[in-house]
Amino acid sequence: MTQSPTIPLPPPSERRRLRESQSLTQAQVAERVGVSRETVRAWENGRTTPRGRKAQTYASLLAAAPAATPVEDMTALTPAQAFDALYAFCAPALVRQTYLLTGRRELARESVERAFQLAWHRWPEVAVDPDPAGWVRAMAYDCALSPWHRFRARHRHPEAPPADPTDRALLSALLKLPPPYRRTLLLYDGVGLGLPETAAETEASTPAAANRVLHAREAVAARLPELGDPTHLSTRLSGLATHARLRAARPSAVRAGSERRARNWTHAAIAFTIALIGATTFTLHTSPTHYEPAVAPGASVQGIPPIPAPGPLSRTELTLRKKLRGETENGPERVTPEMR
Repeated sequence: MTQSPTIPLPPPSERRRLRESQSLTQAQVAERVGVSRETVRAWENGRTTPRGRKAQTYASLLAAAPAATPVEDMTALTPAQAFDALYAFCAPALVRQTYLLTGRRELARESVERAFQLAWHRWPEVAVDPDPAGWVRAMAYDCALSPWHRFRARHRHPEAPPADPTDRALLSALLKLPPPYRRTLLLYDGVGLGLPETAAETEASTPAAANRVLHAREAVAARLPELGDPTHLSTRLSGLATHARLRAARPSAVRAGSERRARNWTHAAIAFTIALIGATTFTLHTSPTHYEPAVAPGASVQGIPPIPAPGPLSRTELTLRKKLRGETENGPERVTPEMR
């Protein structure tokens, strides 16, 4: 009887990536292998190693995912090809995750697209990051949970909930949580990150992240008692947005949008610089070149007597005026200038 070939087990650093490439959660892997979710988490962190038949089942499950590109092949890829590979690997799952954060399909697509536009704009930095998928995920979550969306007209009214009643109830329970608790619960129970990784991505301490997970689970269990088991909750979170119409844009369109946005910002910066130079030049030509002291305000002068009005004419003045009026205008008594 021919024995099946032994499948090598990938290193711990690759196990989580291979699981996420198939959109599987730790709870789903644990159910298929026949172990607990904490055991799968320990396998991915490298704290323990699977043995025997469980190791083969776990290895065959991970072998169904596309293998990681060797380092020598990554150096041969162009930046556009590497970006497209990252986008194809992360975008579909990120759109579903951001939908669980916001409950809005269009906002989920916009957030993921904006995150990848930022990644393409900073590609030299993202390409050498130890976890490019985590970098993009953090940016997508930040864009999705931005408080400025409440001022947009299209987001003032709630979006149509899922058709399935159980999915609708779970999504409603998630949206009732505060954004930090919702994000922490999704990263820990939905994505399957470890507690230190969850705390680092949410910019919180490890005890604070643990308390958020516990309180979020209690709040969800208070509304949906059947989800009191964390394993059941993780399974439901992974399958919540599977049937929703959530499609990501093409990677070429995302790269073109990022480049167009960069060009627009560059043109705006150039226009602002030209306007600033023009305003400065106009100010230099119209501003005074020397100091002109201000004119002192006027002040009233006191103690000066008013100008008297002329009084009545005397008798002598009246006689003289009558004589002058009675003389002819061109008589010999008049002195006329001589012409020379």
